[in-house]
Amino acid sequence: MIEAYVLIQTEVGKAGDVVQEVATIEGIISAADVTGPYDAIILAKAENMDDLGKLVVAKIQKVKGITRTLTCPVVHLI
Repeated sequence: MIEAYVLIQTEVGKAGDVVQEVATIEGIISAADVTGPYDAIILAKAENMDDLGKLVVAKIQKVKGITRTLTCPVVHLI
């Protein structure tokens, strides 16, 4: 399994709606509104990198109100 944090930028005033909808997608472990350059952050889990890419592109990025995503795969250094 691979996990990744996905940072999300949204249209103005849409962060709450985006987080609620993204949280219902299969493979999303958690979703939260945040402040700063990104409006939301989610933790996603997939079987492999290809499935993670499909999750982000085919499901997460299609949520209305999302303008940009940045996917950060989790690495275990120790």
